[in-house]
Amino acid sequence: MKSRMKSEIALAAGMSRNTLCRWIAEHQEQLTALGVKPNQRLLPPRAVEYVCHELGIHEEDFW
Repeated sequence: MKSRMKSEIALAAGMSRNTLCRWIAEHQEQLTALGVKPNQRLLPPRAVEYVCHELGIHEEDFW
């Protein structure tokens, strides 16, 4: 996985960016351990892997 914008992840998951941000807020403790700050727009590869795994997003879901 590569770094992705929150909007890209939301689109691949079929949800709005606001919904994804609420989901991220609920999982902020795990994401902070992966180096993600609360207002960060671009997520690093490890965080993208975590989010995709939890939401069932596959690499081919991205455009």
